[in-house]
Amino acid sequence: MRNLLFRLRSYTPIPFLLLGLWWLEFNWSAFIAGMVLVLAGELLRLWAVGHAGSITRTRHVGADQLVTSGPYAFVRNPLYTGNMLIYCGMVLAMSPSWPWLLLLVFLWFLWQYTLIIQLEEEKLQSLFGGKYEEYQRHVPRIFPRLLPWHGEGDSQPGTMDWRRAFQSERRTQEAILVTVLLIFVIRTLYACSGL
Repeated sequence: MRNLLFRLRSYTPIPFLLLGLWWLEFNWSAFIAGMVLVLAGELLRLWAVGHAGSITRTRHVGADQLVTSGPYAFVRNPLYTGNMLIYCGMVLAMSPSWPWLLLLVFLWFLWQYTLIIQLEEEKLQSLFGGKYEEYQRHVPRIFPRLLPWHGEGDSQPGTMDWRRAFQSERRTQEAILVTVLLIFVIRTLYACSGL
């Protein structure tokens, strides 16, 4: 199950997107609040990819090095935390009157990422041993700590590469843009049809 979820992790948001669009109830307040969450999630993802590199886009579990700088000093899985912010933000932007859908999205991805993270942690444990165990003891999986953790032998804080981050995140940004455009197209169609 964990391997299947890992392989399908880019596609599991699609059913929730379709539900949100089906029950679209546009209002500007919810849309703006949702977009704030989406922006926060994407900025977190950019920061994470800028530190870890495009290896985060791989279809195989593993890593060349243990990255503990940047957002990884606050949370072990900033990409998944960013995804959860993006997905919850999109649902809020689309369907503010359906709080159960927002709760369902949150719980589904919490469950999905917990299973995927367990798989990834086994691999990281085998690759980095005690260094990873120490990192695990100090930095939470999904919900960030307030202050950054600085472990012995951290990757250097100057490793952030924004250009690499934007190049790697192009697909995520395109998906966000397409979703926002769909929201406005469907909103316009509803308005024109009098629904």
